[in-house]
Amino acid sequence: MIEVGEDGRMWLLSGPTSSYALRLTGSDELLHLHWGPRIALADAEALAAAPLPPERPFESRLDGHEEYPVEGGPRFVRPALSVRGGGVRGTEWRFASAWHDADELQLNFTDPVHHLAVLLDYRLRADVVERYAVVMHQGPAGSPDVELLRADSATWTLPRRERWRLSQLHGRWAAESRLVRSGLTYGERVIGSRRGHTGHQHLPWVALDADGATEEHGEVYGCALGWSGSWRVAVHQLPDGAVQITGGSGHDDSGQQVLAPGTAVVTPVFAGLWSDGGFGGASRAWHAYQRAHVIPDADEVRPVLYNSWEATGFDISDEQQRDLAERAAEMGVELFVVDDAWFGRRVSDRAGLGDWTPNPQRFPGGLKPLADHVRGLGMRFGIWVEPEMVNADSDLYRAHPDWVQHHPGRTRTEFRNQLVLNVARKDVREHLWERLDALLSGAPIDYVKWDFNRCFTDPGWPGEADPQRLWSAHVHAVYDLIDRLRAAHPSVAFESCSGGGGRVDLGIIARTDQVWTSDNTDPADRLAIQHGFSQVHPARVMAAWVTDSPNTQLNGRVSSLRFRFVSAMAGVLGVGGDLTRWSQAELAEARGWVELYKEIRPVVQLGDLYRLRAPDEGLGAVQYVRGDEAVVLAWLRAQAYGERPPPVRLRGLDPAAAYACRDTGAVHRGAVLLHHGLHTGLSGDLDAAVFRLRRVAAASSAP
Repeated sequence: MIEVGEDGRMWLLSGPTSSYALRLTGSDELLHLHWGPRIALADAEALAAAPLPPERPFESRLDGHEEYPVEGGPRFVRPALSVRGGGVRGTEWRFASAWHDADELQLNFTDPVHHLAVLLDYRLRADVVERYAVVMHQGPAGSPDVELLRADSATWTLPRRERWRLSQLHGRWAAESRLVRSGLTYGERVIGSRRGHTGHQHLPWVALDADGATEEHGEVYGCALGWSGSWRVAVHQLPDGAVQITGGSGHDDSGQQVLAPGTAVVTPVFAGLWSDGGFGGASRAWHAYQRAHVIPDADEVRPVLYNSWEATGFDISDEQQRDLAERAAEMGVELFVVDDAWFGRRVSDRAGLGDWTPNPQRFPGGLKPLADHVRGLGMRFGIWVEPEMVNADSDLYRAHPDWVQHHPGRTRTEFRNQLVLNVARKDVREHLWERLDALLSGAPIDYVKWDFNRCFTDPGWPGEADPQRLWSAHVHAVYDLIDRLRAAHPSVAFESCSGGGGRVDLGIIARTDQVWTSDNTDPADRLAIQHGFSQVHPARVMAAWVTDSPNTQLNGRVSSLRFRFVSAMAGVLGVGGDLTRWSQAELAEARGWVELYKEIRPVVQLGDLYRLRAPDEGLGAVQYVRGDEAVVLAWLRAQAYGERPPPVRLRGLDPAAAYACRDTGAVHRGAVLLHHGLHTGLSGDLDAAVFRLRRVAAASSAP
């Protein structure tokens, strides 16, 4: 709901539990009023009537109060908008108009010196506020271009509090999404990516709390950016204690573009959320928002998949894939995915990328016979591609060496023996569309794992008048390709991968059905990765695999099939081990785990998540609740001698109800589970268990 003040210059946006308010002064200064618990229009009017603080030497009365601070005039904070043109730098806007309906507000401003129109858009999605900006050059043809030095999506202003604490997700390859919390100090904390993609180092999300929020209690403010290229988020505590969060696409000068007359830049969405339910309440709100407004077909559960990569590597053949497919089908797998090396001369990572036709020696009849065989086994069929990359040893590169990102006269850097195609070029983009469309049309393919295995290093675009726009144009080109393919092949599902979790954000999640969380498939390592991932993204998109033990890909850790499966069942279950080496007993046990997961996955993938115990506490546990059903997954990494693991206190249950556990046969009172907890019975090292609870009746009050 959006309400407008009597003078038409104050706006109040209210969701189910929160409100957001802003006002326009007589000097067209757009000021922030409120972000927090739901308030009435009269409350917002009272806030609007309060004057700004008085001027002080060396300080600006606007700093820390503006909705979207621009460069220029009496301001010293980090600007969300910075432009330059005709020898004039900065913006001095005038309010032009406002428009709103039930859940969207648009505010329009103009800068007559630069001929700019600036639109600020606010969209209500329950308690999530989506914000973005549009900057347009409205000058007549022939008027000077304007340099857009920076256009952030939004600036978020937090209320005055003491002792703010910042939560963020950091990491590296094979160790993504690690949660860290630290006190916020004066000055700026900047996170982001200079790499051309979202990056393994930080997810574009931050959360702040000021009064010691816990998992289930306290106020939490969070912001998440929907952008899959380079990005930057700055958290700034000003000298007077005010805190603002400014973020958008681009990092350093990678966000710069040239605006010619008649052109515009639309920033990505920067979404914000307030919750008084602690970090868990904020996470559940983020998850509900993504299932309702971001993820395609979010109400459909994802199938159990098998991926052949860890079983085969680059040594691949039609016969071998059929053998694996038959074993996977017997296990109950629903989607069989052929990973790397099915195409071109791809016998190692040194050749073949870019040549998206089946290798005739390995697949003499193409992919269709294998796909038909897989479907005949009752499974769907999927493939791996890396469209944005090319090997120097490929037919594509030999024909079009100019199609890669490069700077004339400079060495073309190779990572993983590959170069980055300049997908921003229309001819490159059309070539990829033709090849991928033909691929999906030539065989019954149901699933595409879209990978991106290196960062930008030579982002040059020879011959382009504004080569700097490559950074953003590449991302929009990838979005366009995936959107076109989904429209042309609506039954095909897509997974986003970038060496694991290197491209995970609201922008790519809006176009894919799930994301690859990490290349690290060790079940113990994965618990910390999944814990961080769940701070903002739901289990419905979090792909997790069961692979071989010992884990030969990474650390050599030995773990039971039970521990590996229960770890992976916290998201979208997959299997990636070499099934030809699994014993009959292991295959039979795995079949039982797959059957169990199929039973609980509507609750896991579509239910509300409660993080009961963090994985670094020895005993870790998560709970999912959907309607009358609840599922608890518990893991014990190590047990100290003589110490019994503590009971796990559950959440989200009706204290007045009774719950039957289908795994133990016991009937528990809801109030007891909430206050005293559930005994898991776990012992030893790397043990795990699944508990299925169903509400059966109101708990009797009789003694």
